[in-house]
Amino acid sequence: MMRKSIICIFLAILIPVIWCFASPASVLPSNTKPGIQDTLPAAPEIADPILSYQNLLFKKRLDSLQKNVSLSYNEHVQKYIDTYISRKEQIGRMLGLSEYYFPIFEKALKEVGIPEELKFLTVVESALNPQAVSRSGAVGPWQFMSETAKGYGLKMDTYTDERKDPVKASHAAAQYLMDAYKRTGDWLLTIAAYNCGTGAVTRAIQKSGGIADFWRVRPFLPVQTQNYVPAFIATIYAMSYHKDHQIFVKPAGFNILTDIIPVNKRISINSVAEAAGLDLKELLILNPSYKKQIINGSESAPASLVIPTVTNSAYASLYDLFNNTDEAAAPVPLLTVNPEYKSTSAPESAKFSKPLIHKVKAGESLSVIARKYELEPEDLKAWNNIKGSHISPGQSLALSPDSKKGSPVKESNIIYYTVKAGDTLSAIADKFKGATVEEIRVLNGLVKSAIRPGMRLKINKG
Repeated sequence: MMRKSIICIFLAILIPVIWCFASPASVLPSNTKPGIQDTLPAAPEIADPILSYQNLLFKKRLDSLQKNVSLSYNEHVQKYIDTYISRKEQIGRMLGLSEYYFPIFEKALKEVGIPEELKFLTVVESALNPQAVSRSGAVGPWQFMSETAKGYGLKMDTYTDERKDPVKASHAAAQYLMDAYKRTGDWLLTIAAYNCGTGAVTRAIQKSGGIADFWRVRPFLPVQTQNYVPAFIATIYAMSYHKDHQIFVKPAGFNILTDIIPVNKRISINSVAEAAGLDLKELLILNPSYKKQIINGSESAPASLVIPTVTNSAYASLYDLFNNTDEAAAPVPLLTVNPEYKSTSAPESAKFSKPLIHKVKAGESLSVIARKYELEPEDLKAWNNIKGSHISPGQSLALSPDSKKGSPVKESNIIYYTVKAGDTLSAIADKFKGATVEEIRVLNGLVKSAIRPGMRLKINKG
């Protein structure tokens, strides 16, 4: 009996205690409001110690790489770091190509005073491929659009597209970046301007309160540009700390030790390969700007030929080739005659390179017409004031800036702009809605894109 009494007393004490801890909200004391926990500060989550350590490590590594450009660390950057360090093959290939291309880019950037970190833009832009062409028509390692390229002195003609030339395109890119920096005052915003244009960035700065800080301005930029700068920072990280992520350098696939030879005649790259016993494919990789595999040099304007470092005997063969009075390349007319416009008289037909106007046929696109006349689609758009890419059958397209349709610009539509120190045609075009570099050049009779402070330029206000 004593044992039963003790058990009963014990249960009488224990059961209310258990009930108190296990009872649902409906049986809480009436003075306790359901949901009161929602008004209290949330308990801090216990961070994953491994993840916290990794984030701190990434930040310290980026801090160690920082020179002139602020390499901020945040969740946006981390997202791209995670992506890039998982693409081991691709980053390894970029590392191999960078051994050849980065010294070229660094030299051009240094001459203008641009931080050498901006060489990594070419990885984001083109994956270090001089032949890269975007859906919008941007070309080369620095991805220049036709109009912008011309504004910075790059040549595009029947034989050459200097947007693909690593040296010349780098000098143009360096000048563009310096022009953008003068307007933004911040290197991360300059990088953003390289993606969406200086005008878009300056407008975003104004919307954000006028402070030139990328992370403050970021919400007011296009979505692509919002991601462009974090991708740039992550690229620097992935290529600088590749060994720590078991990413190994893949050889470029061509000889990165090269020499440059001036060529003062028209000559085929194939004849160079045969004369010096060089790999034609390798020569084409090293000379990406020659569109027809022909170097169109002259005494007054020698063209540069990049060749792998060769033996003395190969140099002797090349010397004989370049100094031979016979034409080394198959005869190529300087004016390309389109069969559709040939006359029955052969001598007479050679007078024409192309007509002034093309009437669009059913099924034709801007790119098809551009190829037909060996032009750039972006030029056709500029010369014909085409904003998108749509053209219609029966539409007349001007095939040069001098053959634009319509009446001359009315004097009442002209305003004048006085060039200031540091101005470029591209920067001036950005100041006026609808203005283009090509239009300003034509309107002012500029043969090249060089301008000087004090010049008074006509601008068509539309």
